[in-house]
Amino acid sequence: MIISEFDRNNPVLKDQLSDLLRLTWPEEYGDSSAEEVEEMMNPERIAVAAVDQDELVGFIGAIPQYGITGWELHPLVVESSRRKNQIGTRLVNYLEKEVASRGGITIYLGTDDLDHGTTLSQTDLYEHTFDKVASIQNLREHPYEFYEKLGYKIVGVLPNANGWDKPDIWMAKTIIPRPNSQ
Repeated sequence: MIISEFDRNNPVLKDQLSDLLRLTWPEEYGDSSAEEVEEMMNPERIAVAAVDQDELVGFIGAIPQYGITGWELHPLVVESSRRKNQIGTRLVNYLEKEVASRGGITIYLGTDDLDHGTTLSQTDLYEHTFDKVASIQNLREHPYEFYEKLGYKIVGVLPNANGWDKPDIWMAKTIIPRPNSQ
Protein backbone atom coordinates (compact mmCIF):
# COMPACT_ATOMS: atom_id res chain seq x y z
CA MET A 1 0.00 0.00 0.00
CA ILE A 2 1.22 3.49 -0.87
CA ILE A 3 0.39 6.66 1.07
CA SER A 4 1.07 9.74 -1.05
CA GLU A 5 -0.32 13.01 -2.31
CA PHE A 6 -3.66 12.44 -4.03
CA ASP A 7 -3.34 12.54 -7.84
CA ARG A 8 -5.79 15.40 -8.48
CA ASN A 9 -5.73 14.73 -12.24
CA ASN A 10 -6.74 11.07 -11.98
CA PRO A 11 -10.48 10.74 -12.74
CA VAL A 12 -10.58 7.08 -11.66
CA LEU A 13 -9.15 7.95 -8.25
CA LYS A 14 -11.62 10.84 -7.91
CA ASP A 15 -14.52 8.51 -8.73
CA GLN A 16 -13.25 6.00 -6.16
CA LEU A 17 -13.09 8.77 -3.54
CA SER A 18 -16.62 9.88 -4.41
CA ASP A 19 -17.85 6.30 -3.98
CA LEU A 20 -15.95 5.88 -0.70
CA LEU A 21 -17.49 9.06 0.74
CA ARG A 22 -21.00 8.10 -0.38
CA LEU A 23 -20.71 4.56 1.00
CA THR A 24 -19.23 5.70 4.31
CA TRP A 25 -21.58 8.64 4.95
CA PRO A 26 -24.65 8.20 2.71
CA GLU A 27 -26.75 10.75 4.58
CA GLU A 28 -24.07 13.42 4.46
CA TYR A 29 -22.76 12.95 0.94
CA GLY A 30 -25.47 11.04 -0.95
CA ASP A 31 -25.73 12.60 -4.38
CA SER A 32 -23.24 15.38 -3.64
CA SER A 33 -20.09 13.30 -3.17
CA ALA A 34 -18.66 14.20 -6.60
CA GLU A 35 -19.04 17.92 -5.84
CA GLU A 36 -17.38 17.42 -2.45
CA VAL A 37 -14.45 15.66 -4.13
CA GLU A 38 -13.99 18.63 -6.46
CA GLU A 39 -13.86 20.97 -3.44
CA MET A 40 -11.23 18.70 -1.88
CA MET A 41 -9.11 19.08 -5.01
CA ASN A 42 -8.66 22.84 -4.40
CA PRO A 43 -4.88 23.36 -4.71
CA GLU A 44 -4.61 25.20 -1.38
CA ARG A 45 -5.94 22.11 0.40
CA ILE A 46 -3.97 19.02 1.27
CA ALA A 47 -5.25 15.75 -0.20
CA VAL A 48 -3.60 12.41 0.64
CA ALA A 49 -4.49 8.96 -0.67
CA ALA A 50 -3.91 5.42 0.53
CA VAL A 51 -3.83 3.24 -2.57
CA ASP A 52 -3.47 -0.53 -2.69
CA GLN A 53 -3.19 -2.22 -6.09
CA ASP A 54 -4.74 0.78 -7.89
CA GLU A 55 -7.66 0.88 -5.46
CA LEU A 56 -8.26 3.84 -3.16
CA VAL A 57 -8.63 2.41 0.36
CA GLY A 58 -8.27 5.63 2.35
CA PHE A 59 -8.16 9.40 2.11
CA ILE A 60 -7.39 12.36 4.35
CA GLY A 61 -7.68 16.04 3.62
CA ALA A 62 -6.93 19.33 5.33
CA ILE A 63 -8.14 22.88 4.81
CA PRO A 64 -5.99 25.88 5.75
CA GLN A 65 -7.65 28.10 8.35
CA TYR A 66 -6.31 30.97 10.44
CA GLY A 67 -3.82 31.84 7.72
CA ILE A 68 -1.48 28.88 7.49
CA THR A 69 -1.06 28.09 11.18
CA GLY A 70 -4.32 26.27 11.87
CA TRP A 71 -5.59 23.51 9.57
CA GLU A 72 -8.89 21.65 9.69
CA LEU A 73 -8.59 17.90 9.15
CA HIS A 74 -11.47 17.05 6.80
CA PRO A 75 -12.23 14.30 6.03
CA LEU A 76 -10.53 11.08 7.10
CA VAL A 77 -12.09 8.04 5.52
CA VAL A 78 -10.93 4.42 5.27
CA GLU A 79 -12.78 1.70 3.38
CA SER A 80 -14.78 -0.25 5.98
CA SER A 81 -13.16 -3.67 5.41
CA ARG A 82 -9.68 -2.11 5.75
CA ARG A 83 -10.19 -0.33 9.08
CA LYS A 84 -8.09 -1.22 12.14
CA ASN A 85 -5.08 -1.93 9.93
CA GLN A 86 -3.14 1.29 10.65
CA ILE A 87 -4.26 2.97 7.41
CA GLY A 88 -5.92 5.84 9.27
CA THR A 89 -2.88 6.27 11.50
CA ARG A 90 -0.54 6.35 8.52
CA LEU A 91 -2.75 8.90 6.76
CA VAL A 92 -2.85 11.17 9.83
CA ASN A 93 0.94 10.91 10.27
CA TYR A 94 1.51 11.84 6.63
CA LEU A 95 -0.92 14.74 6.90
CA GLU A 96 0.74 16.11 10.04
CA LYS A 97 4.13 16.19 8.31
CA GLU A 98 2.65 17.90 5.26
CA VAL A 99 0.83 20.53 7.35
CA ALA A 100 4.03 21.22 9.31
CA SER A 101 5.99 21.64 6.07
CA ARG A 102 3.51 24.35 5.03
CA GLY A 103 3.91 26.33 8.24
CA GLY A 104 1.10 24.75 10.21
CA ILE A 105 1.18 24.65 14.00
CA THR A 106 -2.18 23.13 14.89
CA ILE A 107 -4.55 20.64 13.30
CA TYR A 108 -8.13 20.53 14.53
CA LEU A 109 -11.15 18.47 13.64
CA GLY A 110 -14.77 17.95 14.49
CA THR A 111 -15.93 14.40 15.14
CA ASP A 112 -19.71 14.27 15.20
CA ASP A 113 -21.61 12.09 17.64
CA LEU A 114 -24.59 11.33 15.42
CA ASP A 115 -25.63 7.97 16.87
CA HIS A 116 -25.11 8.40 20.62
CA GLY A 117 -21.63 6.91 20.49
CA THR A 118 -20.42 8.79 23.57
CA THR A 119 -21.77 9.90 26.91
CA LEU A 120 -21.71 13.48 25.59
CA SER A 121 -24.84 12.69 23.59
CA GLN A 122 -26.78 11.72 26.70
CA THR A 123 -26.68 15.00 28.60
CA ASP A 124 -27.24 18.74 28.45
CA LEU A 125 -23.83 20.01 27.40
CA TYR A 126 -24.69 23.56 28.38
CA GLU A 127 -24.41 22.50 32.03
CA HIS A 128 -21.00 21.61 33.52
CA THR A 129 -19.59 21.26 30.01
CA PHE A 130 -15.94 20.64 30.78
CA ASP A 131 -16.68 18.23 33.63
CA LYS A 132 -18.66 16.15 31.14
CA VAL A 133 -15.91 16.37 28.54
CA ALA A 134 -13.35 15.25 31.14
CA SER A 135 -15.43 12.18 31.99
CA ILE A 136 -16.42 11.22 28.41
CA GLN A 137 -16.93 7.52 27.77
CA ASN A 138 -16.99 5.74 24.44
CA LEU A 139 -20.18 3.73 24.04
CA ARG A 140 -19.95 2.55 20.41
CA GLU A 141 -16.45 2.78 18.97
CA HIS A 142 -16.72 6.52 18.41
CA PRO A 143 -13.59 7.75 16.60
CA TYR A 144 -12.60 10.31 19.25
CA GLU A 145 -10.50 7.57 20.92
CA PHE A 146 -8.64 6.93 17.66
CA TYR A 147 -7.61 10.57 17.57
CA GLU A 148 -6.70 10.56 21.27
CA LYS A 149 -4.26 7.70 20.61
CA LEU A 150 -2.59 9.96 18.05
CA GLY A 151 -2.21 12.82 20.52
CA TYR A 152 -5.32 14.85 19.78
CA LYS A 153 -7.17 16.37 22.73
CA ILE A 154 -10.81 17.31 23.11
CA VAL A 155 -10.81 21.11 23.21
CA GLY A 156 -14.54 21.72 23.12
CA VAL A 157 -17.97 20.60 22.06
CA LEU A 158 -20.77 22.16 20.07
CA PRO A 159 -23.99 20.95 21.73
CA ASN A 160 -26.85 19.87 19.46
CA ALA A 161 -24.83 20.79 16.35
CA ASN A 162 -26.33 17.90 14.40
CA GLY A 163 -29.74 17.86 16.11
CA TRP A 164 -30.90 17.26 19.65
CA ASP A 165 -28.29 15.37 21.68
CA LYS A 166 -25.97 15.08 18.66
CA PRO A 167 -22.90 17.16 19.51
CA ASP A 168 -19.83 17.88 17.48
CA ILE A 169 -16.71 17.04 19.48
CA TRP A 170 -13.81 19.37 18.69
CA MET A 171 -10.28 18.00 18.94
CA ALA A 172 -6.88 19.54 18.22
CA LYS A 173 -3.17 18.83 18.30
CA THR A 174 -0.05 20.96 18.09
CA ILE A 175 2.14 19.29 15.47
CA ILE A 176 5.44 21.13 15.88
CA PRO A 177 7.53 21.79 18.99
CA ARG A 178 6.80 25.01 20.83
CA PRO A 179 9.71 27.44 20.42
CA ASN A 180 11.63 28.30 23.57
CA SER A 181 10.18 31.47 25.05
CA GLN A 182 12.51 33.95 26.67
